[in-house]
Amino acid sequence: MSQQFHMKIEEGQVAPYVLLPGDPGRVEMVAKYWDKATKVMSNREYVTYTGEYKGVPISCASTGIGAPSTSIAMEELARCGATTFLRIGTCGTFQDWVQNGDIAIFDSAVRLDGASKLYAPVEFPAAANYEVVNACVEAAEGMGERYHVGTTRSADTFYARHAKPGSSFGGYWQSSWASHFDDLKRMGVVAAEMEASLIFVLARVWGLRAGGISVVLDNVCQCAGESGNFEPEKAIDHAASYIEKLCLAGCESVRILAKKDRARRAG
Repeated sequence: MSQQFHMKIEEGQVAPYVLLPGDPGRVEMVAKYWDKATKVMSNREYVTYTGEYKGVPISCASTGIGAPSTSIAMEELARCGATTFLRIGTCGTFQDWVQNGDIAIFDSAVRLDGASKLYAPVEFPAAANYEVVNACVEAAEGMGERYHVGTTRSADTFYARHAKPGSSFGGYWQSSWASHFDDLKRMGVVAAEMEASLIFVLARVWGLRAGGISVVLDNVCQCAGESGNFEPEKAIDHAASYIEKLCLAGCESVRILAKKDRARRAG
């Protein structure tokens, strides 16, 4: 197989189990937990490492921000042998009972992205694979971390659709945004991020597996406050202490999933 157009990877350079952070800088952070790690390639927003974690072949590849670039990464990773995808990233929450630093484990996603609709109609569910979800739960419990299993909202925009003017440039705002976050909160949606729905849909329609975990950085319903000013940098101030455990949780989830896969094949 020839080299992939965007990621510049080839068949044999990617493990079956792949962690998917958005930020290229987080790939090396993940790989430092491995027993063996090799940088395969770096091109555009895509950085790929492959190695071994506690006896399990594993890869980590950045997707960039949002569903369109993530779809390219998944297409090319799948062509090179990836069969199980685990999104690892950061998120906001809509729920007051979820605390900063908690781990959100996604079993499903609200499809507010655009890319997944080009693969399957919006009526098609964005559902995580239950084996991947169970492995993530076991990993979080083994690490002694607070976690929540539920639905995430995946959207293409970061600054739009906040409840009050002040998030988009120049105070641009539409009245239909006013109740968007409150509606998601009422529906019990746990998290807000930008990639999971696309990952779940693609894996499902291709007959592959996917799941997603994120560490919570802020409450998106509260971050604007009375002023309406959206200040994501305040959440970033807390991020560094949470990212390390996210990286480890991703690796541990893969280890647990691979162990279960081996047991099932042997049995």
